[in-house]
This record gives sequence, C-alpha cells and structure tokens, in this order.
Amino acid sequence: MIRDFHIAEIEEDIGFYAGFVGSSFMIGRALTSFFWGWLADRYGRKPIILIGTSSVVLFNALFGLSTSLWMALSMRFLLGCFNSLLGTIRAYASEVCREEYRSVALSVVSTSRGIGMIIGPAIGGFLAQPAEKFPNLFAESSIFGRFPYFLPCLVISVYAVGVLAACWWLPETLHMHDKKVSERCDSFDVLEASSEESDEKEYVTEVKERKISKNANLLRNWPLMSVIIVYCVFSLQEIAYAETFSLWAVSDKKYGGLSFSSQDVGEVLAISGFGLLLFQLLLYPPIEKILGPITVTRISAAVSIPLLASYPYIAMLSGITLHLVINCASILRNTLSVTLVTGLFILQNNAVPQSQRAAANGISMTAMSVFKAFGPVGGGTLFSWAQKRQVSAFLPGDEMVFFVLNLVQFIGLLLTFKPFLAQPHE
Repeated sequence: MIRDFHIAEIEEDIGFYAGFVGSSFMIGRALTSFFWGWLADRYGRKPIILIGTSSVVLFNALFGLSTSLWMALSMRFLLGCFNSLLGTIRAYASEVCREEYRSVALSVVSTSRGIGMIIGPAIGGFLAQPAEKFPNLFAESSIFGRFPYFLPCLVISVYAVGVLAACWWLPETLHMHDKKVSERCDSFDVLEASSEESDEKEYVTEVKERKISKNANLLRNWPLMSVIIVYCVFSLQEIAYAETFSLWAVSDKKYGGLSFSSQDVGEVLAISGFGLLLFQLLLYPPIEKILGPITVTRISAAVSIPLLASYPYIAMLSGITLHLVINCASILRNTLSVTLVTGLFILQNNAVPQSQRAAANGISMTAMSVFKAFGPVGGGTLFSWAQKRQVSAFLPGDEMVFFVLNLVQFIGLLLTFKPFLAQPHE
C-alpha cells in the first residue's frame, strides 16, 4: 500500500513510512485505553466490547479505501481510539469462569490475539490486489481494481459484523452489589455454599478485600506496575518483530531477505497460526499449571533469543529447505511470544481485584500502546537503515536488525527476575 501511494522515493524507504501507519493505531489506543477501562469498570464489560467491535466494522473498511498516506494514518488512528477490546476482554475472560480455569481462559485470549496477528497479515497477503492476482474474478474497473487493498479489509469488517451480532448475547460479568453485598453471596455461590461452608467464607473474604482495595491507587500497586513494565518491553519487541518480519521476507535476497511474494508470507503466517492454536489450547494450560506463569515467561523469552539470532542464516537457504525451515522457525517464534504474553496476563489480573481489573488493563493497554507506537516506526527505520549497510564490518545488513530485537528481548528477560518483578503476596 505504501509503495502504491508513491511517497517513498526509493524501495529501502518503504519500511520507514509503513512504520508510521502501524504506529498511528497504537498512538490512538494509548490516548483512550484508560478511559475505556474506567468505563468498563463503571458501566460493564459488554457495552465496551460492542463499541470496540463496531469500530472495527467501520474504520477497518475505510482504511481499505485509503488513497493517500494521510487517509491511511487517520483511519488507523481512529480505529485505535475506539478499539477498546483487548484490555476489556482480558478482564472479562478472568471473570467469566472459575479461578481454576483462568489460565485456560487467558490462554484462549492470547491465542486468539496471536492468531489474529498471524491470520490478519495472511488474509492481506492472499486478498490484496485481487485484480492482479485473480483477473477472471475482479476487473480493473471494479471497486476492487480501483482500491486494491479494500477486499481484505472488507472481509475482516464483514467478519466483525458477525462477531458484533454474537457479542450481543454475551453475559455481563461486572456485577453491581449493594451495601449488603458483604453479607451475602450471588446466586451461584449460594448453591455451592450450601454444601461447602468454606466456599462462603472465601467469597465473603474476597468481597471484603474488594471493598478495601476499591479505592486503592493502581499506580502504587508495584506487583501490577512491574508486570505492566515487563509487558511493555516485550510488546515493543513483539510489534517490532511483526513489522520487520514481513519487510524482511519480501525484500530481495541481495539485501539479505527471502525474496518472498506477499502470498508466500501469507502462507507462512497461516501455518504459524495453526501451530499456535494447537499449542495454546492443548499444551499451555498443563505446562503453566506445573511451572507457573513466571517460569513459563522466562523460558519463552530465553529460547526466543537464539532462535531470532538464526534468522539471517536462514536467509542463506533456498528452495523447499528455506520454506520448511522458515515455517518451523515462525511457528516456534510465535508460540513462544504468545506463551510469554499469556503468563504476563495471568500475573497482571492476579495483582488487582475485580473492581479494578478493567482499569488496570486500561493502564496496561495505554502503556503498551505507547511502547508499540515506537515499535513499527523503530522497526521500519531500523530495517531501512540496515538495508543500506550491507558491507559493514560489524553486523552487516539484517544481522543488525535481529541483534537489536534480541537486545530488547534480553532486557525484558532480566526484568522478570527479582527485585524488579514482584508478586501480589510480596
């Protein structure tokens, strides 16, 4: 899309401008995430979920109709401003099921998010420029010929309409209790408490803790803030990787890339999504139960470092060997990334009571979006700069890109240890 806007004077500058389009969404989300979180804690999770899904229907379709860089930037910014989904859904998932299933619920959230970030670019790769790829189905004079990036955006918007309809029947999980709440349980807990008195005591204790901490200052909650800071560092690395991977894959082999077409990139990302789904739904919950969220996060961060360091050498391969190795590496990389984030989700929700959960996720989304706003710009700029230093003696070409990504990952790994990262009981 940036190429077809004809704003980049040379091919190496495309990544620079693409970074600004990616960052505009994060800037919009950073400005409004806490506001949406406050509304979700005050009026309920469901209305905010419906508003966020509606914004995808509208602004994503308009993004596909962009005819200039400024229109593309504006639509992505507005989508970020109204997109309140991730933080609210994380709060919702931890409330809609019992405590022993929360790791599974948050695993589903991070898995769906990870698959969306993989399948989304895959859909873009397959359906962008349909008049060129499928001339028998789409004429150059049609709307899809005049707006070559509208079809993938339209597909996602139509899907979002279906999601919006389905969300209409979601049960609300934010329960508004009256002054006597500490003296009684809700209807479900009454049934259980009749057979097990201990459950009632636990519930009453939880309600008292909720009342005590209702007005607590979240910014002084160090277990929460330390997790958010670690999450921001890993999010910066994740979005920078997502930005540079596609640019690296489609760049020419003479620049250290893979010389892939957009369809080849789409296939790699689609295969990665399937592998990620199987791991997160079948293997992550028992692994997290045995090792705990912190250990899983540390292992995932540590294994990612040598994996990313191998990417410049994968580019030296060719043919079926290249496709096989890059698919395996992409599956492993995305699985590790989502596993890492899931562990941090669990730690974050454990650090606050229900009455502050959406606001805490709003703070998390605000901080994360600020970091992610720098990710695409930084990743695109770094990639463009690396493309111009192919003969450098120190980390030539794309070796510098993956070195910087690993450096950020290593910093995040260090922050997962004491004394920086604290648990609620500490």
